[in-house]
Amino acid sequence: MKILIGGGAGYVGSRLIPKLIALGYDVDVVDLLWFGNHLPKKIKVIKKDLFDISAKDMEGYEQFIFLAGLSNDPMAEYSPAKNFIYNGALPSYLAYEAKKAGVKRFIYASSCSVYGYTMGKPYDEEAPVTCEYPYGISKLQGERGVLQLQDKNFSVIALRKGTVSGYSPRMRFDLLVNTMFKAVMTNGKITVNNPAIWRPVLDIRDAVTIYIKAIQADYSISGVFNAASGNYTVGQTVDIVKSVMEKLTRKKISIEVKGMKDFRNYKVSIKKAKVYLGYTPQYSIKDTVKDIFENKKEYGDFSNESFYNIIIFKKRYK
Repeated sequence: MKILIGGGAGYVGSRLIPKLIALGYDVDVVDLLWFGNHLPKKIKVIKKDLFDISAKDMEGYEQFIFLAGLSNDPMAEYSPAKNFIYNGALPSYLAYEAKKAGVKRFIYASSCSVYGYTMGKPYDEEAPVTCEYPYGISKLQGERGVLQLQDKNFSVIALRKGTVSGYSPRMRFDLLVNTMFKAVMTNGKITVNNPAIWRPVLDIRDAVTIYIKAIQADYSISGVFNAASGNYTVGQTVDIVKSVMEKLTRKKISIEVKGMKDFRNYKVSIKKAKVYLGYTPQYSIKDTVKDIFENKKEYGDFSNESFYNIIIFKKRYK
C-alpha cells in the first residue's frame, strides 16, 4: 500500500514512519522540514507547502495521513490566524484533493483539546465539545471539514489524541511528560501550575499503534476516535515522573506547586477505538519516562531550539 503523509518529518511521524516501513508499507512524505529531517534516508521527502499539493500529486496513493499543522496551544495563541489556516482549512483542502485523486482513506490528527472543560466521567466522541481556545477550535474545524467528505468510497478517520509524550528522533520537550522530564534533568525540580486538572496522556508508541490500526481498519469504518494511554491529573503525572526519575537518577527531586487556574480540563473514553479499531494501549507514564531516559544519548543538549515548537515558529513568523 502506498501512503502519503503530510507533516511526516515531525515528532509523531519520525517514530511512526520507520514502523510503517518495517511493516511493508510504501511511504512518501511532504514536509517543510521546519524541525529538520530525522527519517530514514530511504524515505522520499518532498519539501513543499501542503497548500501546493493537488489531486495530481496524490494519484496512486491509497491513503493520506495528515500530521501537519500547528501542534499546540502556544503556537495557536501566538498566531490565531495561521492556526485556523493550517489546522482548519489545510486538512479540509487536502481531503478534498485526496478524494478527487481516488485516495481511499484520509486520516486526520485531531486532539482531545476540542473537549475544553469536562466534568465527571470521561467523555466519549458523542460528548459536547466546548473548547474556547484557538487550538481546540481549529482542530474541531479540521475534523468537521474532512469528515463531511466521507462517503462509501472515501473513508475519513479523525484521531483525537491525548497529549503525546515519549522519545522520538525528532524530539520535543514542550509536551507534558517530556517537559517534566527535562525539568528534572536540568533543575532537579518540577513546577506544577495546577495539579488538579485532568489530561489524557498518549505514549508515542501507543500513538504509532492507533495510526496503524486506523490504516488497517476496514474501509467501511469512518468517524472520530479518542486516543489515549490513560487519564491522569497533572498532580498524578508529576508524582509518577518524580518517583521514576528518583529511581533512575538516584537523586532527590523537588516539586513546586503554583496553583494557577487553567480552564482546560478533560479526560476521555477510548472504548470506541477499542471496539472499532482494535486499539489497546500498552504503555503507562512510567513507561514513557523510562523511554525518554533510555534514549537520552540520542537528543543531547536540552537547549536545542528545535525541541521547542514555539521557538521555531516565532522565528518564522515574527
